[in-house]
Amino acid sequence: MPMPRRWGRLNKRVFNPRAIASGKYPVLIHVGRVSGETHRTPLDAHPVDGGYLFILVYGSGSDWVRNVLARQRATLRIDGKDVELTAPRVIGKDEAFRALADDVARPPKLLRITEFLRMDLVS
Repeated sequence: MPMPRRWGRLNKRVFNPRAIASGKYPVLIHVGRVSGETHRTPLDAHPVDGGYLFILVYGSGSDWVRNVLARQRATLRIDGKDVELTAPRVIGKDEAFRALADDVARPPKLLRITEFLRMDLVS
């Protein structure tokens, strides 16, 4: 069960702009599926073999996830570099945990997160 949507709306309006401005966090740059506008979403981005893995704290119904799935691509700004990503797919916990490095903290069981987004590097 993902976190309640009301927390996501609060993050989107209050905390995300601060996180983006700080420049300390990976930021996923994606295009709105309806508006066509460019959006920036700060996320935890975990490198995996051939791409990146994102923990879907608010579930696969989040706007940013739906945007990425609709466009089939996004750009990840990480460590001052832009990385092009493609082939987004929602995966389950077991597959995600196998892909993550052993030293990456797993989401707390209390959050009951079962969905993750995996994307491949554009070659």
